[in-house]
Amino acid sequence: MSGKLTDKALEFARYRSVRRIVTSIAVVCSALLQAFVLQVFIRPSGLLSSGFTGLAILIDRIASLGGLSFPTFMGMIALNIPVALVCWRHISHRFVIFSSIQVVLASMFLQLLHFQPLMNETILNVVFGGVLYGLSIAVALKGGASTGGTDFISMLVAKRTGKTIWSYVFAGNCLMLVVFGWLFGWENAAWSIIFQYLSTHTISAFYHRYERVTLQITTQLPMQILTAYQSRYRHGACVMSGYGGYSHKKMWMITTVISAYEQDEIIHLIRTVDSRAVINVMRTETFVGGFYRGSIDEPVPTALPRDDGEVTIEG
Repeated sequence: MSGKLTDKALEFARYRSVRRIVTSIAVVCSALLQAFVLQVFIRPSGLLSSGFTGLAILIDRIASLGGLSFPTFMGMIALNIPVALVCWRHISHRFVIFSSIQVVLASMFLQLLHFQPLMNETILNVVFGGVLYGLSIAVALKGGASTGGTDFISMLVAKRTGKTIWSYVFAGNCLMLVVFGWLFGWENAAWSIIFQYLSTHTISAFYHRYERVTLQITTQLPMQILTAYQSRYRHGACVMSGYGGYSHKKMWMITTVISAYEQDEIIHLIRTVDSRAVINVMRTETFVGGFYRGSIDEPVPTALPRDDGEVTIEG
């Protein structure tokens, strides 16, 4: 039953309109959840989130010290506009458009909707808020968009240099926390560190675009598996012949490295071709060479290989 549902889902995902609908739904849900977390958990506990949203909150709080008003929703839009304009020329237009829509919607929801706090305990707000905030970001990313801000910058740098800047993003968040703690109390800054850790861990748990696994497939039907595999995925494979130590029959081992989010799909495909295939899955810690990733503006997992995906040279 699950196999049939997977096949049906992949069949629907072949249509561009379906993928755009999935992205649109993800963007709306992400923006709504982000606004909910900001009003219900972050503001009542005096927390600071990471990235451009956290910077907008910090600017709002600093402005209030001088009797000025610079609402968070305005800061979110103002900070993202120049970055989005720069990214427009260098990364996927669809990714920039949907990510910008997410930022605008989150800002609108933050201004128009009024959610009431649910809990008085800071620890509960930190835990539930951190998980839900991370989930709001993961939903946007899995839908083929983002929450803007540092995601824009990271994608731009990765596209142009092949390197990541997460260490710089982390340093920027640390600097914001130092300023926040100095101005508004170190206890709030400490709670904010836990909040950001939980949100980051939640993103890592649900979004696996940059994780890789190695499949070792032992089969007696190597050509059939390779034909089905390479008709749908743009990953290379190494085939070695041998014999079974128990059965003493001729066997082939196919080794391939894939993105972690493709794992279940590919295993299902292999088992459909050869129900007796033995598949060993290993986490790939380090990879050197060219590796294909699907386009960043597509919901993951995607059903078909895309010509506008990314081939990165790593190592």
